[in-house]
Amino acid sequence: MVPPGIVSDVEEAHVSLDGGRWVMERGDFRAEWDPKHRRGWVRQSPNPYSIDSVLRILHSLMLAREGGFLVHAASAIRNGRAFLFAGGSGAGKTTISHLAPPDVVLLTDEISYVRPCNQGIGDREQGTGHREQGTGKREQRATWRAQGNTRQGTGSTESNAPSLFPIPCSLFPAYEAFGTPFAGELARTGENVRASVAAFYLLAQGGGNRFEAVNQAEAARALLQNILFFAQDEELVRLVSQSAFDFVSRVPVRRLVFAPDARVWELIV
Repeated sequence: MVPPGIVSDVEEAHVSLDGGRWVMERGDFRAEWDPKHRRGWVRQSPNPYSIDSVLRILHSLMLAREGGFLVHAASAIRNGRAFLFAGGSGAGKTTISHLAPPDVVLLTDEISYVRPCNQGIGDREQGTGHREQGTGKREQRATWRAQGNTRQGTGSTESNAPSLFPIPCSLFPAYEAFGTPFAGELARTGENVRASVAAFYLLAQGGGNRFEAVNQAEAARALLQNILFFAQDEELVRLVSQSAFDFVSRVPVRRLVFAPDARVWELIV
């Protein structure tokens, strides 16, 4: 069973393992994914959000085996480092994304894609800082053959997203955040780039702008409450839980209390 801390925002979907293939079903879609051959298919209703749900489920399954996860959090890059802002509905993910200054690269205002740095991405050391063009189009996200390109929503375990952080990952926090097509209220898909995670902030709206300390136990609970996961597979649930504990032990976690004012970004450098 999925522990109470791990949330699913597609709870009505049924996910099962059948002969080595993942089967995903809901009233508006049925999809299968073969991880061995990195191929799959989806049959859906005209609902434009069906493929979005399938991709969320699929990537949560694959990330579990890579030590990563999808999490309810906005994320953005500033000065070559990624910052995550987690919280449920009304916590301020959209607000803090909307308040971001021009030098901030938005990865997502809704669902962040987090993965360990040691996944063998060939161009990580290059730190090119260039962005690929034409990302985020729905027809691109619906492409369903694994071609080594995360921006097409294929479910590949590789990514062509260039790193905006030129220092080798071994010298910085152990996780990277990636741009995603999963948009929230801003209705903006994220830039197709990635960067090492510098900090994970638990959002709380209040008077003034300040950080508050969070111990590891509280940090782990808060992270688990915001991780998206959809399967009942005990091994994958264990892996996701382990990833959450590892993440909070290696990445600084703070509570960010903020007023709806752009000056909050003066703290995020």
